[in-house]
Amino acid sequence: MKISELASIAQVSVKTIRYYEQIGLLSPPIRTSNGYRHYQQKDIETLVFIRRCRELNIGLDDIKRLVDTQQDPKSSCALVDNIIAEQLARIQQTQRELALLEQSLAALASCCKSHQIKDCSILQTLKSV
Repeated sequence: MKISELASIAQVSVKTIRYYEQIGLLSPPIRTSNGYRHYQQKDIETLVFIRRCRELNIGLDDIKRLVDTQQDPKSSCALVDNIIAEQLARIQQTQRELALLEQSLAALASCCKSHQIKDCSILQTLKSV
């Protein structure tokens, strides 16, 4: 199949496929005599896997490690478990940071009762040391 077909099936852009090939995340495709890229079923599976990992906000370096790990089906799942556990910890930390940010913004949003910039409590709070 051609790159446009692969993009459609895997639900990613052609530009993304080319980028993944460039950085070594996706194996270089077979080239036909006219120079077109030709993809196989395994390329669909790899690309869908990569897309799903990206949806989980897993970094490209970790995705590369996950893709490489699959080359040896008898190897341990420890690397996979560690990558997922680390990503979960990062997401949980981000959630804590976002909760603090939400509290700060809520406090700012409720502190100003003025209708003129010269008396705006939000701006004064943001300027204060």
